[in-house]
Amino acid sequence: MSSLKVLFIGEIVGKHGVFCIKTLLPKIKKEKGIDFVIANGDGTTGGFGIGKNHSIYLHKLGIGVITSGECIYYKRDMVPHIEKARYILRPANYPKGNPGRGWMIYNENKKKIAVISLLGQSSFNRVHLHNPFSVAFKLAEKIKEQTKNIIIDFHASTTSEKYTMFHYMNGKVSAVIGTHTKVLAADEDILKGGTAVITDAGRTGSQYSVGGLDPKIEIRKFLTQIPELSSIGSEDLELQGVIIEINKQGKAVTIERIRRKI
Repeated sequence: MSSLKVLFIGEIVGKHGVFCIKTLLPKIKKEKGIDFVIANGDGTTGGFGIGKNHSIYLHKLGIGVITSGECIYYKRDMVPHIEKARYILRPANYPKGNPGRGWMIYNENKKKIAVISLLGQSSFNRVHLHNPFSVAFKLAEKIKEQTKNIIIDFHASTTSEKYTMFHYMNGKVSAVIGTHTKVLAADEDILKGGTAVITDAGRTGSQYSVGGLDPKIEIRKFLTQIPELSSIGSEDLELQGVIIEINKQGKAVTIERIRRKI
């Protein structure tokens, strides 16, 4: 089996993020020889969560698996839909029996790849989940019986928690990719154990924004402390993420950031 090239797309925010996928993804896949596409979709529908229709559309556009975070159940139609949609992952450290699945093994051109979605512990006051570290270790050991190609989306707030996960899972998985902060980091690296890491894969959508949201509204909320409905930003559209190449032993050999504007 030859090496496996994976494109991990930073969190898709709103309809403009979806437009970036529609416009740019086919070109990137062809140009870079991508075998498999993963994207975090936690902010796809209105900036908070992902709805059924958006998930189906993104899958049709060529995204093999959509990972998520604390907003996975924000849209009501996702709760029944996620049970049937094998291409959507909710964090694996949600309680056992919750709708959906936290990891899956996918077959792409006779190559197997496993994807695990995990939610961090810091700053998520609305959810109280199982320890992501113990869950990550147990799942990696189980999945290795079927494939060594394992990628973790670690949706977490702090760099300290992400770096702890990087070193804990070093040599146990192919990559640990951070999401949630929606700012493309410049610390991509391959650790000595062959695990590719980056603290955040960025965001796909408006870059002239506050995490993809209209800056005027977000500024006003900070100044007045009055709750207000956020709006999706529409300026300076860009797809962000990383491309990881994995060898036959399930070790990462390259990781590169990618930024494509419309």
